[in-house]
Amino acid sequence: MIPIKDNIPTKSFPILTILIIIINVAVFMYEVSLPRHELEAFIHRYGLLPVDILHFRFDKIITSMFLHGGFAHLFGNMLFLWIFGNNVEDALGKVKFIIFYILSGTGAALTQSLISLAAGNPYIPMIGASGAISGILAAYIKLYPEAKVLTVIPPFFFMVFVLPAWFFIGYWFFIQVLFAMITPPGVGGVAWYAHIGGFITGWYLIDLLYKPPKMKVVHYSTLR
Repeated sequence: MIPIKDNIPTKSFPILTILIIIINVAVFMYEVSLPRHELEAFIHRYGLLPVDILHFRFDKIITSMFLHGGFAHLFGNMLFLWIFGNNVEDALGKVKFIIFYILSGTGAALTQSLISLAAGNPYIPMIGASGAISGILAAYIKLYPEAKVLTVIPPFFFMVFVLPAWFFIGYWFFIQVLFAMITPPGVGGVAWYAHIGGFITGWYLIDLLYKPPKMKVVHYSTLR
């Protein structure tokens, strides 16, 4: 399922969401400008290898979140980030949002790295923003479960479906768990466990960072 837009307006300009998208696009444009051998070296230098966790190279968790393996990878991540991230940024505020984003990506990276290490694949680089964005999806479903998401479902691109956020994101998470179960752990390809780890991190983290606005108490005088 591909989201087109949601029906939750933002109260503030989502500057951080836009800035993250711009940085990801800029880095990707630099990637595609590199010759193949230089690109591979670049990915290994700034992508996260599972073995890096054992050497406490946590800086590579951050850098890996801004690398992508192709246009479809980038476009899908940035589309989800734009549709769901701006509302989470709006709810959390700027400082808490960037903390949430980085910690969700960290939870995703650690989950995938530990799975890869356990499977005996310590040198497969992990790249992409999808782990952090998975955390954003978890926050969104908690904050706006009844929001409506305009969706197209391949191959029915000529039809638009309106789905509740709890169903859209719940189905998305089900797919991640399903493919994680049927895909050999630690192999190259989609980092299913990173998506699961980022989602679980975001699910619990949003409760720590989000403080719902206080309701104003209105006192009414008695008419006589």
